[in-house]
Amino acid sequence: MRTISKKLNHEEIEAFGKEVDALREEVMAKVGKEDADHIRSIYKIYRYTEILGRGLIHFSFEPISFVAGSLILGASKIINNMELGHNVLHGQYDWMNDPRFNSRTFEWDIVSDSHQWKFYHNYMHHTYTNVLNKDHDYGYNFTRLTEAQKWKPVHLTQPFTNMFLAMNFQWGVGAHGYRVEYMEIPKKQRKKKSLKDYKAVFFKKIELQLVKDYLFFPLLAGLNFPKIILGNLIANLIRNLWTYAVIFCGHFTENAESFSVDDITGETKAQWYLRQLKGSSNLDGSNFFYTMTGHLSHQIEHHMFPDMPAKRYREVAPRLKEICAKYGQHYNTGRFVKQFASVWKRIVAYSFPDSIAGKLMGNKKKYLEPTGLLSQPSFQISLPNEEKSATLI
Repeated sequence: MRTISKKLNHEEIEAFGKEVDALREEVMAKVGKEDADHIRSIYKIYRYTEILGRGLIHFSFEPISFVAGSLILGASKIINNMELGHNVLHGQYDWMNDPRFNSRTFEWDIVSDSHQWKFYHNYMHHTYTNVLNKDHDYGYNFTRLTEAQKWKPVHLTQPFTNMFLAMNFQWGVGAHGYRVEYMEIPKKQRKKKSLKDYKAVFFKKIELQLVKDYLFFPLLAGLNFPKIILGNLIANLIRNLWTYAVIFCGHFTENAESFSVDDITGETKAQWYLRQLKGSSNLDGSNFFYTMTGHLSHQIEHHMFPDMPAKRYREVAPRLKEICAKYGQHYNTGRFVKQFASVWKRIVAYSFPDSIAGKLMGNKKKYLEPTGLLSQPSFQISLPNEEKSATLI
């Protein structure tokens, strides 16, 4: 894949890393009451909107209040999953020692089990960002996004499978988790714990979510239970479509780069910073928009500092952009419509063989055969050792 950033020598890369490190230390030194107040207020907004949304759905006697309740409940689920859940599970608020905001005790309103998610996302995705055959979030193992992935006829269907995934995103994310855990454990340990054991964790979370949304609350409505089921279906659909759009804009826009396992062998922390920059893309918008994306609007800052309270990314972004400009590095950002359109351009283009995809994307053919060897960067994302292994080990 082509790069539109200046190629840096070793000294320039290390100098870039030092400036990014200094920025992180400066901002992390400010973390405290302001950040605690923010996440507490987000928690209250989530709880109040959930009560309001479910109340409107339950007591509505005409379409307008029912639709309003479904929309509000959908927004509540987005807040729970994005600004609250995603950021808490990254350990951004562990220092508060509050179980409501601790990554070890938090569980979110989605069928994806939080422990499985922390392994495949916090550790695997954030350590091996956009590294083919290591980052399982890159195309979620079925979407071809670069000429470095071998084309197969099944890729012709990826525009349609992505539409299906968008509408059912929580199910895709949940099913993705147990498969990644199983694939990443050593083969010897697979004899002790089968794929069925990992799947059971996912199925248990499914059971809890289905009982809550489609049994408990509907039963409270008596004969009006179909209305409650429909309201929850609409709310979950809204959450699914929004989270799909935001997350896919984070790494699959036109200029977001991918890497091979050979690229990260012996990778230093400064080189890791550069890879996070080149493999991620941001979204421009208002503060409300940023909150509703869980600040994944600032995917670049999030990937460089995943344990920093997310609201701080707004403060970091202009400073980081200056550093990138100083070193001639492309800072990939744009409005939501522009970025999401480029994601779909990429999905459609790479659904075709390279002769067509190359013309649509303007890239040179460069297929990277998987080596089958586990290459390790010297720098890995910070995560407790017990969470760097599969859940059931």
